[in-house]
Amino acid sequence: MEQWWVHAGGSRTWLWLVMSLGCCFLPLCCAGIEGLGASGSGQVRRMGSVSEELSLVPLHQRPELLEACAELLREEWGKSRASRLHALQRSSDAFPACLVLLRSRGPTETPSSQEGPCQLVGHVRLSLVVGRPRDLFVESVVVARVLRGQGYGRRLMEATERWARVRGFSCLHLTTHDKQHFYAHLGFVLGEPVQSVAFLSPAISSEVLRLFSAPPGAAITIRPRVPSAPPPPLPPLTVPPPPPPPTVIWARGVLAESSRQSLLETPYRDAKGRPIFWMKKDI
Repeated sequence: MEQWWVHAGGSRTWLWLVMSLGCCFLPLCCAGIEGLGASGSGQVRRMGSVSEELSLVPLHQRPELLEACAELLREEWGKSRASRLHALQRSSDAFPACLVLLRSRGPTETPSSQEGPCQLVGHVRLSLVVGRPRDLFVESVVVARVLRGQGYGRRLMEATERWARVRGFSCLHLTTHDKQHFYAHLGFVLGEPVQSVAFLSPAISSEVLRLFSAPPGAAITIRPRVPSAPPPPLPPLTVPPPPPPPTVIWARGVLAESSRQSLLETPYRDAKGRPIFWMKKDI
C-alpha cells in the first residue's frame, strides 16, 4: 500500500489519498477543486461530462421536436400552442429558418422518457433582411429555463453565427428590450433599424403602417376608403418637380429616428411604445 499526504493551506487540514492494488480510481482531471480559502475547507464539484455534445440543427429537419419547441416559446412569451406551431412549421431552408440547439447525453447520464437521447436546449429564428442579401435578422432567442445560467445562451449565439457564416452571411441584426449588455459581451454593437423579410406582406395597408410609425401621443384617424372618381389629368409640368421627401426606414413597425443612443438609452420604440435596442454584429 502506498500513501500520500497532501497539505491544503496553512491549517492542519490534510487530504489522504490511498491507492492499493486491485482498486481503480477516476482520474483527478474529471473533477474541479474549488473554494480553498483561509479556512482551508474545500468543495469538490463535478465540472460536467466531457462527452457533452451540442448541435444546432434546423427545426424542419427534426419535426419530432415541434411540440417541445412550441412549448419552450410559449412558456417564455405566451401565445397559444396553435399559433406557435403555425409559426414554427414555416421554417425552411429558404427562410425564415428556426434553429434548435440540442444537447446529446453523455455515457454517464440516463435520458428520461420525456427527453429521449437529446435534450432541447434553445431556439433561435433567422430571417432575411430587405435590401441586404448578406444580412440576417435574429429573433426568438430562448434557452430552456432549467438550463439557464450555465453558458448555453452564449453557445447558442456562437453556433448561430457559425451556421450563418458558412452559408455566406456576414452580418446579424437583432432587437432587445433589456438584454443589450449580454449581446454587447458577445460582440454586438448598437445599430440602426432594418426590415426583415418575414414582416413584409402585400396585405398590410399603408394605413396600418402609418399607425406603427406615428410618434408617441400622436392622434391618428383612419378614414374609410371610399371609391372616388378618377382625378383630372395633370397639366404639363413647366418647372422641375421638387425633390422627394427623405426616405423613411420601416423596421418591424418602428420608425427609425436619427439621434444618439447608448446601452442605457435608446431613441427607438416598438409597436407598444416600449424602448427597444437595435444591435448588429459583423461575422
